[in-house]
Amino acid sequence: MSFWSLAGKMQPVHLSFSACGFLGIYHLGAASAFCRHGPRLLKNVKAFAGASAGSLVASVLLTAPEKIEECSQFTCNFAEEVRQLSLGALTPGYDFTARLRRGLEATLPAEAHRLAHRRLHVSITHARSGRNCLVSSFPSREELIQVLLASSFVPIYAGLQPVEYKGQKWVDGGLTDSLPVLPLGRTVTISPFSGRPDICPQDGDQLGLSVNVANQDVTLSAANLVRLSQALFPPGPRTMQALHQRGFDDAVRFLRRENWFE
Repeated sequence: MSFWSLAGKMQPVHLSFSACGFLGIYHLGAASAFCRHGPRLLKNVKAFAGASAGSLVASVLLTAPEKIEECSQFTCNFAEEVRQLSLGALTPGYDFTARLRRGLEATLPAEAHRLAHRRLHVSITHARSGRNCLVSSFPSREELIQVLLASSFVPIYAGLQPVEYKGQKWVDGGLTDSLPVLPLGRTVTISPFSGRPDICPQDGDQLGLSVNVANQDVTLSAANLVRLSQALFPPGPRTMQALHQRGFDDAVRFLRRENWFE
């Protein structure tokens, strides 16, 4: 699909990052490519969207793009910390959400909520009813952080008590809408899982079949099964670096294909 309408006018462009746990390092590689080789594209992006780890990357790319590389290092350190635990994030006494909160508080600028207002759309899931909600209004920085933590809260894995937001309990947005597509215009989708997104890995062992998981079409492949495991149980530093590079390369390929490469 072209960025241009039949009338010759450019339609609104949005960027959406999928839910993917520690594979968010792929998103950060893609974000790095946007910053380095796609500034003209970023200037034309009307809105950013995401679920779980994807919402975290979207929030940084929108409010603090100069910290993308810093976030990549944080993600690698966070992954290695979890990898060293006997049961990963499930290790008794380990507070996954508190660790993530510290990272957000160190990264998001004081005016992050104002920069994100009506431009960042975060997918969250109501813990009781299971309904999805895309939040785009952030009266304060703290509320923005709460929504991002809610979107990243995988039940049991991240803890037993869901994140509270506006008096309600919320969990991972990836459970109900793992790759939000916004109305009006074109949403450029990014995912570390091979499938139909605009930017994603292309596997050689594809079976030609795909399955829709929470609004994201994912190819049935051995590589995707490995990635699913890596999302919650992160691989070693060398693989994390390779995932980052692949995100960068896949985004560059997209920018070239769409004539946005600089």
